[in-house]
Formats: sequence, C-alpha cells, structure tokens
Amino acid sequence: MAVAAGGVTGLTALLAPARLSVSLASVALLYLVPVVAAAVLGGVWPALAAAVGADLAVNFFFIPPYHTFVVESRDHAIVLVVYVLVAAAVSVAVEVAARQRERAARRETEAALLARATAEPVAEQSLTRLLDQIRVTFGMTAVALLESDPDGERTVAGVGRPLPARPALSAPAGNGLRLAAWGPEVFAEDRRTLERLAAAAARTLEAQRLVDQAARARNLAEVDRVRSALLASVGHDLRTPLAGIKAAVSSLRQPDLQLSPAAHAELLATIEESSDRLDALVDNLLSMSRLQAGVLSVHPRPVALDAVVAEALLHTPGGDPIEVDIPDDLPLARADPGLLERVVANLIANARAASPPDQPIRLSGNATADRVQLQVIDHGAGVPTPDRDRIFEPFQRLHDRSTVTGLGLGLAIARGFTEAMAGTITPTDTPGGGLTMTLTVPTAAAAANADQPRTP
Repeated sequence: MAVAAGGVTGLTALLAPARLSVSLASVALLYLVPVVAAAVLGGVWPALAAAVGADLAVNFFFIPPYHTFVVESRDHAIVLVVYVLVAAAVSVAVEVAARQRERAARRETEAALLARATAEPVAEQSLTRLLDQIRVTFGMTAVALLESDPDGERTVAGVGRPLPARPALSAPAGNGLRLAAWGPEVFAEDRRTLERLAAAAARTLEAQRLVDQAARARNLAEVDRVRSALLASVGHDLRTPLAGIKAAVSSLRQPDLQLSPAAHAELLATIEESSDRLDALVDNLLSMSRLQAGVLSVHPRPVALDAVVAEALLHTPGGDPIEVDIPDDLPLARADPGLLERVVANLIANARAASPPDQPIRLSGNATADRVQLQVIDHGAGVPTPDRDRIFEPFQRLHDRSTVTGLGLGLAIARGFTEAMAGTITPTDTPGGGLTMTLTVPTAAAAANADQPRTP
C-alpha cells in the first residue's frame, strides 16, 4: 500500500507540470508502473487500490477540465475505463505469477527434502537431520516426532526447544506417530507440505529401526557363532585333559593294581601335563573374555625384550629347539611385562604347532628409531593372504595337524594384548615357506617423548 500511494503521488508530482507536453497515452502507461510494483510486493488488492488512485489522478490532473472529475469527452472516458480494466488485469496476472513462483519454490523445497530423506543412507542421526532441515526450512522454533503409547505420547526424536504453547502444526505421520512443530503459523500450502514431510519422517524412523534390528540380528548371529564354536571346542579340548586326569587318578587308586615305579611316574606326569593343558585352556578363555568385555588392565613400563623372551621360553612347554637371535643392546620397550610375555608365548606355541619336527623355530629381534620388533619365524605350511586376518579371530585353527591344538584363542589373545599395549602383530611369508609373525611395540624413549607436553 505504501508503494501504491507513494508511486501514484510521485508520478503525479512529476508529470503534472508537463501535462501539456506529454500525451494522455504516455501518462496512462506510466501510471501502470506503481500498479505493477504494488502487485509484485503486496498482491492484487494493493494493486487494485493503486489502479483506482491512478485513474482518479489522471482524471483530475490530465483530462480537461483540469482539477475536476468531470469528463467531457467520450474518448477520455474510454481511456479511463480501459486503464482501470488493464491495470486490474495486470494486477491479477502478476498475482497469479507470484503465487505460481511461490508454489514452485515450495514444491522444490519439499522435493529436495524428500529426495534427501530417501536418498541418504539410513544412519543413527538420519531422523534428527531430517527434522532439523524441516525446522530450518520453515523457520520453526522446534520440531519433534511423537509416538503414542499406553502412557501417552513420548518424543522419538526432536530438534530445538519446544515451547509451552500448543504446536503451530500437528500432522499425523501414521502408525501412532505425529509430527509437531512450534513456531509461526503456517499457510495451508505449507501445512500440506509439512504433512508430507511427516510421512517421510515416519518412514525414516521405520528404516532406522529396521537398521537397528538388523544390527542386533547380526550381533546375535555372531554371539551364536561364537557360542557354537566355544561349545564345539570345549566339548573336545576341555574334555580331553579331564579324561586323561581321571584315567590316571583311577589307575593310581586301584588297590589291587601293582604299578612299577616307571608306570607310577608316567601316570603322575600325565596328570601334571593334563592339568597344565587344562589350566592353559581356562586361562585363554578368561583372557578372551576380558578382551571382549574391555576390562583388560595394562601397566606399561620399560622392559628388555630379551628378558621377556627368556621368561616366555622358560614357561613354554618343551618341544623342538628354538634359535634365538635377540641382541642384548636393543632399546627398552614400553609394554606390560606380563602381557608381552603371554604374547610371545602364544606366538611361539602357534609356531610350534605349525612347524615340522625337523625345522627349528627362530626368534629374531631388531629395533628402529621408535619401535622394537620381534620376529617369530616358522617353516610350516604358511597361511594364504586372504586368511591372514581370519587367523586372529577366536576359535580359528588353520592347518590343524593334531587334535590337541587348543581352542584357537592364542593368536586372538596375542593380537588383543598387543593392541592394548599400542603395538601390532603382522603376518608375512617366510622365505622358503612358512609364516613370520612380526611383533612391534614402541620403545620406552619414544613413548616418553609422546607423553611429554609440547611447548606452544
């Protein structure tokens, strides 16, 4: 309305002094300018008001007799009537075009939001991102997706801070869901758009729940796989030493069985060996459970690699000879001595299980600027490249050559303990055949430098 009044007044003040030199047709065309401007900014009613005001100004200032509303000429009357009709038609056309542009913009926004909601991969925050896009697009204070339950309604997801007042929009989304938006009042077209977006939010919620259910199903399947593997392994690997202990004890308890000192000592050795195996199996199971539960305690400190390897060899059951080539001047490693000893022992046990009897195992140590490495080298069958990650999974035993190789937890525990000490275990091929396990842990000096605060 301000543009209409100001435009008509300004044109009148500009054209009135020159009315004798400007034709009536030119004056009428110039007065269409404020009409079109009012239609663009305010719609059809301000434009019609500008048209009526312009028609009166033309009659009063530019049609003789001047400064009256009397029209003596029929041609002048036709000009005034046609001007009003043309101005009204232009106002309506501009209004329709503006509405179509606004509707197209709304549809484009709606299509973009719906396309984004359907094209994006469903993730944990997909629904929250969609609600936030709705809030920003429509200038809302808060947007929430509510779900009905026996106790009332609960908020499934929301963005912004809901106001105490009633929501400006409440659109049903299906399946007991509704979209609530707090903020300015919305037009009918915006309301319909938000209702369609409410259905999209409901579909996103359903897809997100399906993804969560699929993830839980995969976790349950993995639990079942581990449970089945554990039961299958326990059924054999724990029962075998128990059977050996029971058979030996039963033989020793027979009062009428006369045993020679050698046989008596052999039975006692069987009990001791089976007990050691049983203790190792239980220890592996407990270690694996601590790793999977994330409750492993690590106490790193500077340790000598050759001393840890010596301790591991002392507590490793006897077998084929092992060649050890670890310089005693290697830098100290930063590791938990007990965990590192267990890792080395498991790697040696794995190498012994894979190596032929006539091929010795070799332990080689070296160091770089910030790392200490131990290579456990065997000349067995080796492991194909596609299976090298799988050998570190629990209950995996590749190329078993006997029925007494354990639960298949040694390498899984070795990797878990090593990663807890910020180290790595890397399998590679041994030249000439076999597998080389490279254990890498940081040096104590490098770890100390990393822990020191840096001066800005």
